[in-house]
Amino acid sequence: MSKRTTKKGRVGSAFDDFLKDEGTYEATQAVAIKRVLAWQIEKAMKEQRLTKAEMARRMDTSRSQLDRLLDPHLDSVTLETLARAARAIGRQVKLELV
Repeated sequence: MSKRTTKKGRVGSAFDDFLKDEGTYEATQAVAIKRVLAWQIEKAMKEQRLTKAEMARRMDTSRSQLDRLLDPHLDSVTLETLARAARAIGRQVKLELV
């Protein structure tokens, strides 16, 4: 049996079940999604050599607001802010319910 599977299936599904049993699945998912988005935005900024000041200017927001967006530990962010950040780096936000 490989390291990635268990008798019941994938390890990830067992972890998801654990989080659901603990009542923390949705909160954990929200934090994970926010961390990935912050990482993607920061990565694009580095690739485009954008400073935080320039990114904030493009988003028509403050540097402190941008810092909150990029902080992987703060999971409260509006779709409007995400959309402005995406536009500022030439991208789009794509949301999907699965």
